[in-house]
Amino acid sequence: MSTTERPRILVVGGGYVGLYAARRILKKMRYGEATVTVVDPRSYMTYQPFLPEAAAGSISPRHVVVPLRRVLPKAEVLTGRVTTIDQDRKVATVAPLVGEAYELPFDYLVIAMGAVSRTFPIPGLAEQGIGMKGIEEAIGLRNHVLEQLDRADSTTDEEVRRRALTFVFVGGGFAGAETIGEVEDMARDAAKYYTSVKREDMRFILVDAADKILPEVGPKLGVWGREHLESRGVEVFLSTSMDSCVDGHVVLKNGLEVDSNTIVWTAGVKPNPALARFGLPLGPRGHVDTSEKLQVQGTDYIWAAGDNAQVPDLVGRKAGNPNAWCPPNAQHALRQAKVLGDNVISGMRGFPQADYSHANKGAVAGLGLHKGVAMIVVGKMKIKFKGRLAWYMHRGYHGMAMPTWNRKIRIFADWTLAMFLKREVVSLGAMETPREEFYEAAKPAPAPAAAQPVGEKAKAS
Repeated sequence: MSTTERPRILVVGGGYVGLYAARRILKKMRYGEATVTVVDPRSYMTYQPFLPEAAAGSISPRHVVVPLRRVLPKAEVLTGRVTTIDQDRKVATVAPLVGEAYELPFDYLVIAMGAVSRTFPIPGLAEQGIGMKGIEEAIGLRNHVLEQLDRADSTTDEEVRRRALTFVFVGGGFAGAETIGEVEDMARDAAKYYTSVKREDMRFILVDAADKILPEVGPKLGVWGREHLESRGVEVFLSTSMDSCVDGHVVLKNGLEVDSNTIVWTAGVKPNPALARFGLPLGPRGHVDTSEKLQVQGTDYIWAAGDNAQVPDLVGRKAGNPNAWCPPNAQHALRQAKVLGDNVISGMRGFPQADYSHANKGAVAGLGLHKGVAMIVVGKMKIKFKGRLAWYMHRGYHGMAMPTWNRKIRIFADWTLAMFLKREVVSLGAMETPREEFYEAAKPAPAPAAAQPVGEKAKAS
């Protein structure tokens, strides 16, 4: 840890906003002007829009994450959690991965903790649900789905097969629709290599409490997306929710009941609950309340952006909506991070800070290989695309938005190789317990049973 007397800029969170804001600050900062410290429980940033493709095996999971220490070589990167912030003393309490918590003084603070899965007190959800917020969950989902195919192929018990081949996805936004589209695509490919498992044996169910899916791309493309998924055999249930899933027995509010080993929860996100312990002004849904300059209301040394911030949408407010807020997506996070970095430097030097203003450029979503929807905003026009062209636009946009050229090149290399090589459909579920086989081999061998004399064996027979 640095003991320098330079002022410290503490960035809480190493996600999309934290990474880009720290890079921007380091780029704009004069040599020796300040120390930039980034604190995050993980030593890498995850590009979440690519999690569905990682779950489907279209992208190597290693290429979806960016190592913080490699990208921020001039910053202090601390692996741990900020548990409390004392604004009066300007001190943060950091709980490292190992050892006692310690206090870390700062002069300027950036809150970029992102969001976590928004869950509800549904019986069985905590025990059975699979989220899609981290690369670990994406890898786990891929292995789990392929293991279910292995399980179904290895048994003649119809109840076991039916349960293994039923996949329930809750949430029809970007994360839910993209994930079920990619996973269904992968399972369809994988089924070609099984003797007793066909796509017709599988049951994919998508559930959403709203009356439409993919609301981010507009109602028409949302309807097309639903019809497209249904044409691939996905059952879509709208205006309903899940009441319980105890022991994998899924009960929907519309009366449908199924047994499933796979329940994927993608029903939205919420700001990181740790924000409630920081003493910051929060909005009605738990977001940090910021001004148009991304500065936390009532402070002159704290900034926030991204999924954990309530940022005024100046473009929407100029259009007549006084309560417009920036949606939590990668498009805004990237641009907010750059403005935030510039404003931290300006604030540190006593210069005026810039307002954050960005007009929505549209939205893109992939629904599996060669399938997608896209809505591009040009001036006041909204141009809609669907099918293969939209899928190319989805990959092109997110491929270029991926941080660092190192990762961009690796992502495009994965896609290029996939044009000539078949998708890998092997499950590596044993990776979750890699020592199990060695542990079994290292256990003391059981004592051999006492041998009976030949005469005794004859009498016993």
